[in-house]
Amino acid sequence: MNDEVLYRKRFDIQGRDFSNAGNVSSQVKAVLKEIGIEAYVIRRTAIAAYEGEMNIVMYADKGELEFLIDREKIQLIFTDQGPGIEDINLAMQPGYSTAPPEMQEMGFGAGMGLPNIIKNADKFEIQSEVGKGTTLHVIIYHSKHPE
Repeated sequence: MNDEVLYRKRFDIQGRDFSNAGNVSSQVKAVLKEIGIEAYVIRRTAIAAYEGEMNIVMYADKGELEFLIDREKIQLIFTDQGPGIEDINLAMQPGYSTAPPEMQEMGFGAGMGLPNIIKNADKFEIQSEVGKGTTLHVIIYHSKHPE
């Protein structure tokens, strides 16, 4: 069975914890390197993992990443308890950001998070409910070669 999970780990991500921001995506990258995933797949996955992690750090009270690997694909499932996204279509436009000035002064909130995830994902789904939170489901296939 090709979709048998070979590796699974859940990471907690704390909102507003900028001192640890990026640690989860670094761990994802390390696991992929350790098991011998090709470099271009690692790069795509690491970018998507970092952007998803940073969205939780920046906007949510807390969240998590469920990281799964099977023989065909890598899945990143981000869920958060945050404000939700009022206009998903607008949020997916490059350059659109709701980051407050203090986050932008730290170098975050350029409005490229969701666009970068979409660019690096083979499949992307987003669900969000205002006042409840957001879920991102990202799939990256091992066999998808760069063009």
